[in-house]
Parts: sequence; structure tokens; C-alpha cells
Amino acid sequence: MKRLKLGMVGGGTGAFIGAVHRIAARMDDRFELVAGALSSNPETAIQSAKELNIKEDRAYTSYTQMVEQESKRADGINTVAIVTPNFLHYPIAKSFLAAGINVICDKPMTCTLEEALSLQKIAQQSDCIFVLTHNYSAYPLVRQAKQLVSDGELGPLRLVQVEYVQDWLSTATELEGNKQAEWRSDPKRNGPGGCLGDIATHAFNLASFISGLKLTQVSADLNTFVEGRKLDDNVNAMLRFEKNVKGMLWSSQVAPGNENGLRIRIYGEKSGIEWSQENPNQLLFSPLGGAKQIITRAGAAYTAAPHLVRTPGGHPEGYLEGFANIYYEAADLILANLAGENAAQLQQASLLPGTQEGVEGLRFIEAVIASSEQDGKWIAMEPLHE
Repeated sequence: MKRLKLGMVGGGTGAFIGAVHRIAARMDDRFELVAGALSSNPETAIQSAKELNIKEDRAYTSYTQMVEQESKRADGINTVAIVTPNFLHYPIAKSFLAAGINVICDKPMTCTLEEALSLQKIAQQSDCIFVLTHNYSAYPLVRQAKQLVSDGELGPLRLVQVEYVQDWLSTATELEGNKQAEWRSDPKRNGPGGCLGDIATHAFNLASFISGLKLTQVSADLNTFVEGRKLDDNVNAMLRFEKNVKGMLWSSQVAPGNENGLRIRIYGEKSGIEWSQENPNQLLFSPLGGAKQIITRAGAAYTAAPHLVRTPGGHPEGYLEGFANIYYEAADLILANLAGENAAQLQQASLLPGTQEGVEGLRFIEAVIASSEQDGKWIAMEPLHE
């Protein structure tokens, strides 16, 4: 199978998410990292590239230099992974799309809704693939949960409960030399939502993905509990979806005892389902009046996406594999696009998150902020589509 030539912007020495993307890209041997602008610090960029065995002539000190040089090469990259702080997503993605290079971008897609709408149009005009790494949507049992809902096994939906809870920002970690906490607490680099933009968007995306429903209104209360912090660290939101489905979302980074507590429960007239990212190889299915069932990844009842399962049942798969599933399916889209198929049609037929999910994520962020600023007023998510 042809390996795609991958470049990376950001993700140099000391960056957490860059290493995750690199492992995910290589897990199924479908990408080869050949170029990078790995840091805004030129020395760090060059040293990081050297550590990753990127050749000297493809170790760049800026993304603009990388776009210019790679787009001219006969063996230039056909895909770029963007793993920078949020404020750089828009200009970097815009530049690579303009050069005809496919993009895999960390979330949120941009810092503002205006940027997200602009980038969506740029991507559509480019005929390039754009994938947003809402990686939880590619867990095998999340796909199974979505299939159960779409197959009507829950009956008409009534309730969606989702939470994403951590404790790593319970103190002013951003003032203690933690690089990840530092930029995530800076509105200029992170955007207007702290916990909201970082992990609540994952919870929102997961709820929308599994339920298949559009959010229509939100009533929210944002909190900043750590004194002096510039962005929120706790989110409480009530949700109104289409078809009269009700929901609640809680997201926090100041809840001691919680490491990475992403959990979703969805209830219909006939059944309920429950899934937790910290125990991702089991999905609970509870028929009304019947015995609770445990559906396991690769077990007899798992039917949703066999291509996303790498190991036999009982061998756990998790976070890195979920990310790798995004890259695996992205490779399918990119190869088909390079073979001449239309990018928009490919993405529409795929379950991978793209620019529409990016726009909806920014619309969610702005609606939550607007609601909180108006003491929990219900804010409409319209228009849902541009």
C-alpha cells in the first residue's frame, strides 16, 4: 500500500500531542513523516527534526517556508498535520490548502467562528481533504454506539448526558512552568474558551456524533475557579437538541480525582447505552425491562467497523489506537482524492470529522460563552449550516 508523505507543523521537543499524532500516523504504516516545521523557535525546530530523522533540507524553521518549498518538490508532501496551539490553526491550514496539500488538524479547528467559516470555504474550494482530529469518534465502540442509535435499537431518543472531567488544572499550573497549561490558559493563543475549547468541545462532538442530532439551543454557566486564571476551567450546560431531545454537559479541569473522565449516556424509549473513555473496550446496552448487556470491542456483538480493530478481543485498545483510526480512514480519503475522486463527496460519505464539525464546534463555543455572559439565557445554535 502506498505510503503518504506527511509533514508536521508544531509538535517538536516537549510537545505532547505531536508525539501522539506521529505514533497514530505510523501505526498502520500508511504515512511517512518526511518534513516538518516543528517549532516557532528555529533551533528547537532543527533539533526536533534531527531527532525524528527528518532530512536537513526538509527541516524548516517556519510553516511558510515549508509550504513554499514542499509545494515545489516533485516528492513534496501531500498531507500536513497541524499540532500547534489553536491560534495558528487557521493561517497554517489556509496556507497548505491554498497549495493543494491535504490537512489533518488538531481541534478546535480555529479560534473564532468567523475563521472557521472562512476555512470551511477555503477547504471546499481547494478540493483537498480536511480532517479534524476529534479522535474519540473513531473508537470502535463509539462507532458501535452510533450504529445502535441509527439502527433504532434505542427507539426515539429522549436524553443525552455527557461529561469530560479532569483535575490537572486544579491549581495555577500555568504559572509553574507547564508548557501545555501555559498556552491553554492564554486567550491569545488558545482562543476564548479554556476548558470549554480544550475538552468540552470533545464532549459536544461525541454527543452529536453518536446521537446523530443537531444541537439547537444551549443554556450555560462558565466558571473560573482558580484565582487569576484568564479562561474558564469549568463548564455546566443544558442542551436542547432537535426532535425534542434534552441533554446536559459537564466539563471540568478542576475536579480532583478525575484524570480523563470522558463519559456519555444516551437514553431512548426502548433502551439506553453508556460508554466511558477510561474503559473504552466495553459498551453497556440496557434494554428497558431487560438485562444489561456488555458489548466488547471485537466481541460477538461488535459489528460496526471491523477495520478499526487491530487485536483480538480481550487485548485492550485505547487512546493511541483511536487516533490511529482517524489517520487510517484519512489515508483512505486522501488516496482516493489523489486518484481523482471529489474531496467533498468523499468527506460526505465518511464518518470522519471535517470542516462542518469544526464550524459546529466553534458555534458551540461562542453560544456557551454568550449564554454564560447573559446569566444562562438560552442561545440558539442557528444557522446550523451555511
